Amino acid sequence: LLLESGGGYVQPGGSLSLSCTASGRSIDSYAMGWFRVAPGKEREFVAGISWNGIPFHANSVEGRFTISRDDAKNTVYLKMTSLESEDTAVYYCAADDRLSAVLSGRAGSWGQGTQVTVSS
Repeated sequence: LLLESGGGYVQPGGSLSLSCTASGRSIDSYAMGWFRVAPGKEREFVAGISWNGIPFHANSVEGRFTISRDDAKNTVYLKMTSLESEDTAVYYCAADDRLSAVLSGRAGSWGQGTQVTVSS
């Protein structure tokens, strides 16, 4: 089970940090990722991280968002800065033992999502 938290309402230029905590199993051998679904749009890859901590970020968030993981806490994070209205979406956490599955959106496990709204 993956549980996201940290979503909310923020003004443009602001920051938010999302967390995804896994229960029932350790994430230390899993690749993890973040995706988002904006109103009227398809699911979009945001960031992924390999089991050994190698990060990947979508071009649209490069330099603004940072993915990280703390296996001791069974948690993956997404730190979001310089938020824009275009970042408004439901953000989902994903996990799979294959990095390729996470990066391509074919992960085996998904969270329920957390809403991020960027608006003035």
